[in-house]
Amino acid sequence: MDLLFRKRIGYSEGEKIRFADLPELLKKVALTLPFENLCITKGVFVPLTNESLVEKILKKNEGGLCYELNPLLYMFLRENDFHVSLVRGVVYNQNAQEWSSTGRTHAAILLEEAGSKYLVDTGFGGNLPLVPVPLSGETVQSMIGEFRVTKTENSFGDYLFEMKRKDKDDDWTVGYVFDSKETLTELAKLEEMQTIIIESEASSFNKGPLITKLTEEGSMTLTDKFFTRWRKGRMTKEDISEESFKELAKEHFGLDA
Repeated sequence: MDLLFRKRIGYSEGEKIRFADLPELLKKVALTLPFENLCITKGVFVPLTNESLVEKILKKNEGGLCYELNPLLYMFLRENDFHVSLVRGVVYNQNAQEWSSTGRTHAAILLEEAGSKYLVDTGFGGNLPLVPVPLSGETVQSMIGEFRVTKTENSFGDYLFEMKRKDKDDDWTVGYVFDSKETLTELAKLEEMQTIIIESEASSFNKGPLITKLTEEGSMTLTDKFFTRWRKGRMTKEDISEESFKELAKEHFGLDA
């Protein structure tokens, strides 16, 4: 799948990827692969296997949710000799000021390099750090803003992923908590997470279509009611119809809605 992944995101073929190359790689992934739930809203079930994720995202040119995008990146990084594993976390609901009642339904990647551990995430909608975030608490920066991972004592995990997004956050906000001690190396272990996201009343991803992707100028988010764009720190939001939803999904995200 190495060649298919590189072609999908427009990354040079055959070139060895080093740790220092990951910011460029992660940016290309974020600008190419949409975060979307169209399979759920269409009632299409995609099993979590290496083959199904390659077929869905690399061959059919679709996107996915965290339990699809991060496992695909995990497979690619492992194939390129990185020491990686998958971790699960609980997203913090900023509006309700509480942890998501869907539980540990966020999947991310833990990467070890030169004796240090880093969080890597390409499945958190428009809140992607675009760089490996060290578990040391050190702040890192990208075009999205500032990010850090801090130690915590929480029943859901031992580390917090925090962000201060440009033009959106005045102070640090919590993205999610994750458990670094319980790592996964098999995609099948994420199927419980997938089932909850698809079936739970508390899930926000089974209520209607959602597509979002980063752009060089900001981000784009499409639902069946609105098309929202952030460009150079300014937001525009327009009402859309069912017909224009399909047109916009194809035009801006390359998806058949």
